[in-house]
Amino acid sequence: MKIRAYLKPHCGWSMGVRAIMEKYSLEYEDLDIINNQNIYAEMVEKSGQPLSPCVEVDGVMLADVSGEEVENYMLSNKLVKSTDREASAPTDSPCSDEEHERQANQGNEGAPIRFF
Repeated sequence: MKIRAYLKPHCGWSMGVRAIMEKYSLEYEDLDIINNQNIYAEMVEKSGQPLSPCVEVDGVMLADVSGEEVENYMLSNKLVKSTDREASAPTDSPCSDEEHERQANQGNEGAPIRFF
């Protein structure tokens, strides 16, 4: 199975997708849409919209999805088998306001992190 995940480095939704990949021990390509504008443009072109995360599974684009939605897609299409393992992060929630504030104050030499 070939998985390409268009994710933000620090985002609750993106962390949820990563947690699902880890939960099922799936190999995937983690594509940074914040620090690489070409990757962001590719995501928008392939998904037809600008929101993330987007996950491409064997050529099928799941646009603007949560980790929970990715998991449901994989289970319903029998791409993974159900497991009792717990995800390492929430799979259906954004970052908290406090996390967004912390991220906005970080960055290279005081420059804020961009949010699309």
